[in-house]
Amino acid sequence: MTTERETLDTAPGTATTGTATDAPLDVPALAAQPVAYWTWAATEALLAHIRGAMAREDVTQQQWWTLNHVDGAENGLTRDEVCERLEPYLNGVTPGAMGHAVDGLLHRGWLVAGDDGRLTLTGTGRDAKARIKKLVTRLRAEIHEGITDEEYAAALTVLQRMISNVGGTATPR
Repeated sequence: MTTERETLDTAPGTATTGTATDAPLDVPALAAQPVAYWTWAATEALLAHIRGAMAREDVTQQQWWTLNHVDGAENGLTRDEVCERLEPYLNGVTPGAMGHAVDGLLHRGWLVAGDDGRLTLTGTGRDAKARIKKLVTRLRAEIHEGITDEEYAAALTVLQRMISNVGGTATPR
């Protein structure tokens, strides 16, 4: 009997490291593989790549999200609004991480709180956001390398259907 791990390691069209090769697809073998493993492995690899690149720029993913949401709100956001909007996306990050992200951005002078508690970006914050946006754009290109928009859209459509099939919900960001 072949174990799940052996199937993952020896599936046609994959190298022992799990990376795709130019070999023809063995659809039945690939279709028998566990999607939960592959979605987990993709999540782990992508988050490590993204968070590592951001760490080299001395910013966290939560700080990036905060800059975007605060800047995108017409009158800024309060600390509670930032946390309420973004905490659901933390998945595995410690509770309170969004509050820490806000604190870090206030300490750096990238955000400022008005008398009403509403946070807005400072000039330095806008400069940092523009710099990080270039990084995020580069990371997206790296992640999407060799993948057409049609393939990407098809992959998301399949994942959304699987989520729906098991009664889950996911809201596009």
